[in-house]
Amino acid sequence: MHIRTTLIKLVVALSLLTAAPAVAQQPSVNAPAVVPLTGVKDAPAPSANDEYLIGPEDVIEVEVVGLPDRTRTKVYTDGTIQLNLLGKVQVAGQTPRQVGDQLAQLLRAGGYYANPTINVEVVSFASRYVTVLGAVTSPGLVPMNRAYRLSEILARVGGVNAAGADYLVVRPEKGPEARYSVKELATGDATKDPFVQAGDKIFAPIADVFYISGQVRAPGSYPISAGMTVAQAIAKSGGLTESGNGKKVDVTRSGKKIKLDQNAKVEPEDVLVIKERLF
Repeated sequence: MHIRTTLIKLVVALSLLTAAPAVAQQPSVNAPAVVPLTGVKDAPAPSANDEYLIGPEDVIEVEVVGLPDRTRTKVYTDGTIQLNLLGKVQVAGQTPRQVGDQLAQLLRAGGYYANPTINVEVVSFASRYVTVLGAVTSPGLVPMNRAYRLSEILARVGGVNAAGADYLVVRPEKGPEARYSVKELATGDATKDPFVQAGDKIFAPIADVFYISGQVRAPGSYPISAGMTVAQAIAKSGGLTESGNGKKVDVTRSGKKIKLDQNAKVEPEDVLVIKERLF
């Protein structure tokens, strides 16, 4: 009997020892996720899931769900709204959902409703916007009712017009300005198409130009794209005429006359003269 009891204890002990590592590897359902620490100065980048934050000059509509009446009110410059039952309520800096929860709590605490559900909707966006200026189809203020990528803002103003450069300049309220290629915005690469933030200024510069005359089909002035060569400049002006010679091109640059081959880069204000081909 003594030997049998000893064997049972040994079996139980071994089973506990072998089972322990497997249990230790199981994550607790209540354990918090491990998140890397960031400095206090690091502001989170906006994302497509960010909700609109109500601000001064916005107009919101407040509805008690189940009742026919709706109240439309403008947010004052101090960030408050005025409601019949509650008086002044601070709402700036909150999402519509948060304001709805706050109003429901105040109505419940005041004994007006037992368990109200409040729906809040922004009907006029005025406090959060970006400014788009320069060579775009419709410059002006673009309301930020959600998080927008730079390409979406560009689309909302009709894109860069014919006189515009092939890049945009984004100037945030804080921090250095940055340049973004218009062509790369259309590639779908999120790293080259950032989210803009309310208060940003987006500027589309007028493109630098070159001038071309002589034996091309459409002489005149044209915008320069990044890295443009003489061959590309000729193509942009409609190509050579039947008697045109594009191998060596006379160019006036900064008041001096030089000759360039087809692979040379065109610079702003260059004047290209395409001569006739010798037979």
